[in-house]
Amino acid sequence: MAYTREEKDWLEREWAFRAWGRAGLLSTDDYRQVLAWEAEGVAMDLVVSALNAFFDRREKREKPRTFVALKHLDRDVAKAVKLRGAILRAGPGLDPGRDWAQVKVPLHDDPAAKAAFEAWQRLQAAAPSPESAGYLAHHDQEREARATLLVLAEAALGPNAEPLRAELRQRLEAAEMKEGSLVWKRAWSHHWARLVAAAWALPTEGA
Repeated sequence: MAYTREEKDWLEREWAFRAWGRAGLLSTDDYRQVLAWEAEGVAMDLVVSALNAFFDRREKREKPRTFVALKHLDRDVAKAVKLRGAILRAGPGLDPGRDWAQVKVPLHDDPAAKAAFEAWQRLQAAAPSPESAGYLAHHDQEREARATLLVLAEAALGPNAEPLRAELRQRLEAAEMKEGSLVWKRAWSHHWARLVAAAWALPTEGA
């Protein structure tokens, strides 16, 4: 699996975004790590998910390490790969809605939102093998179901959504992303989904 130029730019800007620009340029060793993941066939969205997990954990530490490198994501990348594999193996037997109990009210009590969550989970659990002819079509259905859920979650935020948008815009600008570019759009979509989900304790990571 060869990473596209856009995917590599996405990773570099995500790195700058989470480090507030302090480590915006990846080192030679970092690029070697990217090549290693590429050779192993690790999807870029899993690498970015692992990056976010690493920095989320780092921000909770009282004295986080000052030096960070992509090799520090190895454990999180392995977990992300393992999780996706488990979801693919789970099949239709996966219990839809098993994590809905943690979602905050009033979204928790919205039957449309719960139905959307369960529909998305069923599709996620029934995903065919990446080698299957219908994989891409199924993946598109899964993304659409997740997007439907997030639209309902965003609407439930009401006026509380605007401060989140302002914060995200500030972070993207600090990472020197050009507004309107493909990297900006991809980063906005990714992080906006995370912010909306986090606001409701909605379990959508790993998707």
